[in-house]
Amino acid sequence: MFTRHNQRGISLIELVMFIVIVSVALAGILLVLNVTTKSSADPLVHKQALAIAESLLEEVALMPFTFCDPDDLNAASAVSATVGGGGCNSTVEAMGPENAFAEQPTAETRYHTTTPFDNVNDYHGFNSVADGGIRDVTGNTITALSGYSASINVSNATLPNVAAGDALLIAVTVTGPDGQPVTVEGIRTRYAPRTLP
Repeated sequence: MFTRHNQRGISLIELVMFIVIVSVALAGILLVLNVTTKSSADPLVHKQALAIAESLLEEVALMPFTFCDPDDLNAASAVSATVGGGGCNSTVEAMGPENAFAEQPTAETRYHTTTPFDNVNDYHGFNSVADGGIRDVTGNTITALSGYSASINVSNATLPNVAAGDALLIAVTVTGPDGQPVTVEGIRTRYAPRTLP
């Protein structure tokens, strides 16, 4: 005859096997969490470098882009990068900060109180290491960002339907404590003054 046995729980062997399987799975999950936590600072460094680069790009792009140095008497009305004849009074804008000249007795620097950078071109060749580190808009060094460095390169850009020399490519590169550079780029065009055909 057939007899039925009711099972009333789990055996010791089944319990041990369950504990071993769950322990191995839990160890794997904790190992992945540990590795993720250790490397989670890297995205923070990258985001900070990106924020610095975007801030500097915005600062540069908001500057005037004129034929003459903005301190030149004809800066607002010059229609060519020449001295006289509808151009500049004395100072044609060139790549890099201007040195001292008649209308500006002190060379331009980013944080100078009387002769700061005043044109997109002035930022060409800027390097935060040579400038004393990452600074705020008032020129104070931000000590929390001492591990970061920034450099700016401004060059002519070619765009369709834009006259040669009327567009600049601004490239800002920021390197964080991890040594990985972050580069953001923007284009600034000259839109004033305009001559009518």
